[in-house]
Amino acid sequence: MGRRSGGRQAKIALRKAALADHLKPVHAGQVGGQYKPLKDADVKAIDDTVFKILEEVGFAQATPHCIEVCTAVGGIYGEDERLRFPRAVVEDAMEKCCRNLTLHGQDPKHDLHLSGQKVHFSTAGAAVMIADPEKNEYRESTAQDLYDMARIVDKCDNIHMFQRTCVLRDITDNREMDINTTYNAVSGTTKHVGASWTEVHHLEDSLKMLHIIAGGEDKWRERPFVSISCCHVVPPMKFTDEALGCVKVAVEGGMPVLLLSAGQSGATSPACLAGAVAQAWAECLGGLIYVNAIKPGAPAILGTWPFVSDLRTGAMSGGSPEQAILSSACAQMGNFYDLPTGTACGMSDAKFPDIQGGAERAYTTACAAISGANIIYEAAGMYASLLSVCPESLLIDNDILGAALRITRGIEVNEDTLSFEVLKDVCLGDKGHYLGASQTLDVMQTEYFYPEFGDRLSPNEWVEQGKPVILEKAIARKNQILETYFPKHISDEVDRAVREQFPIFLPREAFGRSAR
Repeated sequence: MGRRSGGRQAKIALRKAALADHLKPVHAGQVGGQYKPLKDADVKAIDDTVFKILEEVGFAQATPHCIEVCTAVGGIYGEDERLRFPRAVVEDAMEKCCRNLTLHGQDPKHDLHLSGQKVHFSTAGAAVMIADPEKNEYRESTAQDLYDMARIVDKCDNIHMFQRTCVLRDITDNREMDINTTYNAVSGTTKHVGASWTEVHHLEDSLKMLHIIAGGEDKWRERPFVSISCCHVVPPMKFTDEALGCVKVAVEGGMPVLLLSAGQSGATSPACLAGAVAQAWAECLGGLIYVNAIKPGAPAILGTWPFVSDLRTGAMSGGSPEQAILSSACAQMGNFYDLPTGTACGMSDAKFPDIQGGAERAYTTACAAISGANIIYEAAGMYASLLSVCPESLLIDNDILGAALRITRGIEVNEDTLSFEVLKDVCLGDKGHYLGASQTLDVMQTEYFYPEFGDRLSPNEWVEQGKPVILEKAIARKNQILETYFPKHISDEVDRAVREQFPIFLPREAFGRSAR
């Protein structure tokens, strides 16, 4: 019994040991596209409608610069002050635009290659509250919270980039808030960072700060490690002045742009899901035309983020099955257009990590992943229909996203994996099972995904180990990360240079640095 127990414990320890990257069962960029909620005829019908929207309806409230550069490439500005795009103009922009886009990390190992149907998961959001499961309460989000969540994400293999999760409610000046949002995020993780800016000059200041961090403007332009999340439209079909200004500054400054359309079905986009998909794609393609009119081939992600309303109340329902279908259909259209596509799935309407939160996150993110969305934003941590974010949930959700990636990876079929010779040896050799087969040991790590927090104990083992609760395990792990993990990819010298020029609110000690 002792030998069996010791051998079993050794196998468990082996399974829990950190794997080399090439041996892990899932990776950033697993290829999706297996799930297609739209039939071929449906794709064609939506495509036709997208072009009709752009040519016959067009956009209100275009800025003078947008009108100037877009009419220069063939856009038509009408007497009704709407900017319309003939089909040839749209197709020309799609031809010129950047495909095979790379989002750079501060560490090159975290570079994300957005091509084809490669799938990646990201955080995102503008939560104004923190869901605190330790105290069972909600509180306002702070600058410290954002930095802490960036550090947690840096430890999560299946969250591939960190887009801003919360608003810094303890910083009241909008310029200072935008600058600190950017700095806290890039200080907490070496992964690619997404952020947003409320005004053009805030972005201009932040670009100067990013040049310092990168080691110079030339280094920044070689590997821009921050992208802008920009709601360039207010659905339905209205450009926004300040956002278009930020698009212009970002494109000229070498920053990748997430062109974000976030209509809400039944409110700011059609209640019928097909119409919501068509509007989202029309709005994003309008942004793509503007980007390429400024600079052909500038990096841009088509952020089709149509959200769902609970039509009984008008409230957002981010955890609905319709959200999964909408996002998957948008991804399928992105595959059809062969454009870098981002969508939003994983937001839960629950208030804390619970069975509702886990279920909503699992089925929405899995659908979007196997549909082949290049980036799935809002994929971790978000609750109360995006009003709150839970740091502990990032760790639990890392498991959920790993499982979604494993589903996306599917089954590899070849002579080795068909396992005929292994089966023949077991059956004809009267072995009765595959537990001792060399193939079983070889693939136990590479073929199977093992959750860090999910409970697979037998009832007896569960009792023996004190009846562990997944949320309590996540709280303990979060506290351990925040007490011990302080990334140092930004040097003390660079940190001091940034603080001399910009109003950084968190003290150096909060970043694990000395006060001097």
